[in-house]
Amino acid sequence: MEAFKLPLPAEWVEPIWFVVQILLILLAGYLTQRFVAKGLTRLGERYPFPPQLLMPLRGVLRWLIMGSALIFVLERLGVSATVLWTALSGFVAVAAVAFFAMWSVLSNLLCAILIFTVGPFRLGDIVELVDTTDKPGVKGRVVAINLLYTTLIEAEELGTGSAMVQVPNSLFFQRSVRRWRGTDVFPSSGFEK
Repeated sequence: MEAFKLPLPAEWVEPIWFVVQILLILLAGYLTQRFVAKGLTRLGERYPFPPQLLMPLRGVLRWLIMGSALIFVLERLGVSATVLWTALSGFVAVAAVAFFAMWSVLSNLLCAILIFTVGPFRLGDIVELVDTTDKPGVKGRVVAINLLYTTLIEAEELGTGSAMVQVPNSLFFQRSVRRWRGTDVFPSSGFEK
């Protein structure tokens, strides 16, 4: 440090040198990721790689390089890489457990969007979820479709009255579905309009 002979107070030299080191680490990370991106572009021009392969690869490498530079900066600031790794792995574990717990709800939401957009059935249709060939599944007229489940009203059987059944939307994409349009003739007398 004495070789520079800057006209700065002695207490300023250390923090300025610290900031310069951090900026150099970030600049090296930026330049490295630019160099890798240009190399991948040249590689894509030279060989017939599909752009669908190069684009995600470029993004992953960019994040890895800049993430590594950020870890170097944090280590320079005094944060241990072990502490960072422990915190990150703990966060990922909690996120994985939360995602797993929410999977059925997310699945039903996605299937509801598919039901609304693709339209495998609509309100007033009669649908039957087929479990197996020898076992009849749930059958009823669609009276409501919401984000989590579809409500069917079953036919009156043996004088017990009709019952409403709420079927999770994901089941319509996991099992075979028989459908009769609302205007079609249904073979059973229990479903009059």
